[in-house]
Amino acid sequence: MSQRMVFNTARILLVFLLPAFVFAQEEINPYQYSIHKKIECINGAVVSAHPLASKVGADILKQGGNALDAAIATQLALAVVYPGAGNIGGGGFMIARLANGKNVALDFREKAPGKAGRDMYLDANGNAQTKLSQNGTLSSGVPGTVAGLFEELKYARLPFKKLIQPAIDLAEKGFAISASEARGLNAFQNDFKKYNTLTPIFVKSTPWKEGDTLIQKDLAATLMRIRDNGAKGFYEGETADLIIGEMKRSNGIISYDDLKNYKAIEREPVVFNYKMDYTIITMPLPASGGVLLPQMMKMIEDQPLKTYGFESVNAVHLMTEVERLSYADRAKYLGDRDFYKVPVKMLTSTPYIIERMKLYDPSKAGNSKDIGSGNIPAESEETTHFDVYDKYGNAVSITTTLNGGYGSRTVVGGAGFLLNNEMDDFSVKPGVPNMYGAVGGEANAIAPGKRMLSSMTPTIVLKNNKPFLVVGTPGGTTITTSVFQTLVDIIEFDMSAEDAVNKPKFHHQWLPDEIFVEKDFPMSVREELQKMGYKITQRESIGRTEVIKIADGKITAVGDKRGDDTAEGY
Repeated sequence: MSQRMVFNTARILLVFLLPAFVFAQEEINPYQYSIHKKIECINGAVVSAHPLASKVGADILKQGGNALDAAIATQLALAVVYPGAGNIGGGGFMIARLANGKNVALDFREKAPGKAGRDMYLDANGNAQTKLSQNGTLSSGVPGTVAGLFEELKYARLPFKKLIQPAIDLAEKGFAISASEARGLNAFQNDFKKYNTLTPIFVKSTPWKEGDTLIQKDLAATLMRIRDNGAKGFYEGETADLIIGEMKRSNGIISYDDLKNYKAIEREPVVFNYKMDYTIITMPLPASGGVLLPQMMKMIEDQPLKTYGFESVNAVHLMTEVERLSYADRAKYLGDRDFYKVPVKMLTSTPYIIERMKLYDPSKAGNSKDIGSGNIPAESEETTHFDVYDKYGNAVSITTTLNGGYGSRTVVGGAGFLLNNEMDDFSVKPGVPNMYGAVGGEANAIAPGKRMLSSMTPTIVLKNNKPFLVVGTPGGTTITTSVFQTLVDIIEFDMSAEDAVNKPKFHHQWLPDEIFVEKDFPMSVREELQKMGYKITQRESIGRTEVIKIADGKITAVGDKRGDDTAEGY
């Protein structure tokens, strides 16, 4: 074990028998690497969805970079080693708490192209054609990730060329894929063939297997253009030509003007108090967590959750009803505030919360047919999340996405990166659910230049005004409920970060009216909830939560057991 890892580290070893080469200042072997589910350290930590990306970020911290430097390097590495969700063809959100006390909220969410229209996915009879909103280039919003990286750079210390070089090396020279990545690439072979006009590197005549080397020369060249020309190296010039060429070959609608005019936006973070000691910082709209998380936390604030206990029947019942109430409001009221007047202050106000909680009956399940949105006076779940904390006291929480697994399944020919299928996050038609079952209405209708509503909820918690938790997760509409449950587990149930990440999750989103649970969710609790009137549905993993906890002079970083998620630090 490395001497820099000063406390116990849980390891799962992946062994690949190929030579290493040098990245940046420290040797990182892209063919032989380990997954560390938990690390405790004192200087700085990174936890992300892939071990190589976490190693790249931690290496930047060791070289004197701050959390923003490490975040940029990690994000770029994920675009190479985690193609199912890591990206330069998608978008996302960042919440940061800087060492000087400044809170930063950065919106690099994708936007609808200029040629997009409200009814663009409806057929002649007005029926929703969700295949078009979920697959191929017509499903793609204007990518925001690269613009976001350069906005993040304002708070970084090291040159961008140093931060992007590990990603270039990983793309150009290759890395050994994990078993889970092999499964993902194999699962989408038919889609890669169907939705690409030029055969992408992901298509292989024989099945991918653990240890295979993935080399992405076109992506490396695209990253080099970004390295040499900044954001213009993506939104203008050769890369823009390649994107537009792909649009023309496959009936997409993103234009040169859409690319050139895209801007990432710094927004006012959502900041609210929870009880006496905690301040929670999260992302505002179009990230729905900026409304739902304060709603849900305020709804439980005066409830005796601690006495109920973790995943007791009473606790799950209360938290489910709180989720139901919030997601009903999401469906009606939430969208891009630049295009639609969203009553955020009212939705998160104490009088409104009190009124909504009158619908909560401690003795039985609610009913979504009867419980709708409140009355207001005149987000494969292949998102990815990572956290960074540094020795200077900077904390960064970033969630970034292509939307579905491998996004639109379309790789830009000659550029080597996948485009998102984020247009499906709009309300294609009122009342018609998207791929995650979420419904919406006028607030989230498609309009040119509009940002689609997201479930992403990057979050930082301060305790006594100092960073305490850095948290987030992928998972489509389960994102906000997973963040909510993680905060409750740690703050109310005094659970360790490791247990809060790995214990079974549950989820309710108003419609469909059922509680989704993971397979290891207690059977006895399921049975009692069914007696109360709930429909219980078992599903696959809910999210992949990443947490960094800072307490008692120690940094604890935890990667979710549900994937290849890895914590690194020193």
